[in-house]
Amino acid sequence: MELLIPDFDGQLASARRRWSIQASKFCNHNIETVPRLYGKVRPGHTYECSLNILKEAKKLRSGMLTKSGFMVGVGETAEEIMTTLRDLRNNDVDIVTIGQYLQPSDRQLKVERYVTPEEFQQFKVAADQLGFRHVESGPLVRSSYHAWSHVG
Repeated sequence: MELLIPDFDGQLASARRRWSIQASKFCNHNIETVPRLYGKVRPGHTYECSLNILKEAKKLRSGMLTKSGFMVGVGETAEEIMTTLRDLRNNDVDIVTIGQYLQPSDRQLKVERYVTPEEFQQFKVAADQLGFRHVESGPLVRSSYHAWSHVG
């Protein structure tokens, strides 16, 4: 079972209470985007808070796998994607998913560009080299994409 959690507005006590009663194999909190675009993509939240939630989840239950994901195509650079991947790995995230952002309605952020399948493959290779246990990277990837295979 996978537990998908919010950032609890940085209130780690709330997060700890939730984790202590869960029997999950995975704890997933999606980072959503790169640091520079965080305020635009997740107004009212911070990149650092999301990283801290992931780190604390691993500390609280060391045997639990941590997972995060983010969307590309909203104006990030390749170097910013690499920074995000390194930040996730440096905070002991085991599994990462990378997918294309698709604008759900006219009220949400616009797609800046469509990332090529070759670029998604490059992200996967880079994430594998950083030591993630499992990587999903492709235009249609979402955090639950092939979730059954993340333990293999």
